[in-house]
Amino acid sequence: MNKISRVKIGDIGKTITGKTPSSSDPEDFGAKYMFVTPSDSFDKKIMNSTERFLSEEGAKKLSKKLLPPKSVMITCIGSAMGKVSMNETSCVTNQQINSIVPNNHFDPDYIYYAIKNNYKVLRNAATGSTALPLINKTDFDILEIPLHKDKIYQQKISSVLSPLDAKIELNNKINRELEAMAKTLYDYWFVQFDFPNEEGKPYKSSGGKMVFNSELKREIPNGWEVKTLSKITSVSNESLNPLLTPEKDFKHYSIPTFDTTKTYGVEKGIEIRSNKFKVAETDLLVSKLNPWFSRVIYPIKEDDLICSTEFVVWRTSDKNIKNFLFMVATGEHFIAHCTQSATGTSNSHKRVNPTVMMRYKIPYSADLIHKYGSIIDPLLKDIVSKRIENQHLTALRDWLLPMLMNGQVRVKEAEEKLSMAAEPSVKYGN
Repeated sequence: MNKISRVKIGDIGKTITGKTPSSSDPEDFGAKYMFVTPSDSFDKKIMNSTERFLSEEGAKKLSKKLLPPKSVMITCIGSAMGKVSMNETSCVTNQQINSIVPNNHFDPDYIYYAIKNNYKVLRNAATGSTALPLINKTDFDILEIPLHKDKIYQQKISSVLSPLDAKIELNNKINRELEAMAKTLYDYWFVQFDFPNEEGKPYKSSGGKMVFNSELKREIPNGWEVKTLSKITSVSNESLNPLLTPEKDFKHYSIPTFDTTKTYGVEKGIEIRSNKFKVAETDLLVSKLNPWFSRVIYPIKEDDLICSTEFVVWRTSDKNIKNFLFMVATGEHFIAHCTQSATGTSNSHKRVNPTVMMRYKIPYSADLIHKYGSIIDPLLKDIVSKRIENQHLTALRDWLLPMLMNGQVRVKEAEEKLSMAAEPSVKYGN
């Protein structure tokens, strides 16, 4: 029943290599069908949005390339080689993606996890230059991967792993909504200046007095100040000497870790090879490197927090000010300030000097900032909590995946481990 055999990818189902519509036919692009490329998000199981879409006419021209829902899409070129996702709706991919439409002998969700588990097989099979490896359709189809042959058992495996991915995506969806709520209120109060006046009405729209400010070169509410960030928060350079506690675990914030987990990694002191900064609960970590100025980390109350010197550590003594500054640092105007002020030999090595970063000016009202920070505090804490939960769920999924696929853990054993970790009723698209 649980027999595992090596199966050629071409025997799993039909392989479809995508195609890009001609640039001379702009009418082929529209809003009807997703047009998937390696630059789209392959970081989640189910892809439901892309940068570009095709029109009905464009999809009709590429009807032989049209994928049914729940096809397994695999990137087969360059640094994105081996990334895998599934489509929520019918779509077309470009020629850098090979997709599997599984036949009736295979469960599509199981095949997704099988390909994900064999990431190295795809990477190792690539030909071409080191800079641009690729797998063509012929080589792709003859690749062999180990699979359970019994479809019912395949479905049992995917029923263990799918709820984890569903819960992760649900948390991400909630976080996007919470972030949008916090940003909308920030824009409403501090960009449009329609914060509630004494009567509870929007200040500027209700005729609140505005005065021109020569520093910002725009109007701001009467009575407001203009302050640089250096007048609101200090910069901490409190370093850590990990050699004092070599076996101690440190929660380490870095850009690569944050891009993967949205939180921190854990490293022992003996493994830390370069200087790190101590991080306090009321700090904000703001990247000083191009093109990662949008990486802003909101630490929570944890012991032994550290961060790499990729960040400028904004130190405050007030959580409400921290909350407000988080929205400033993630805003497009501040990111533009850092981008324009960055110096270096190349775009990939440019960085903004912390002193220059802290010269950024904002309109300032202490009472309103504290009120805003208090309102969004539970939102930001919920966002961070869900990110940490996702980190644990991802680690559990990534541990279970190879164990289930190679038979080291049986489905029943895995279900016992998941009894308190996932919500089986969660479905994508809900």
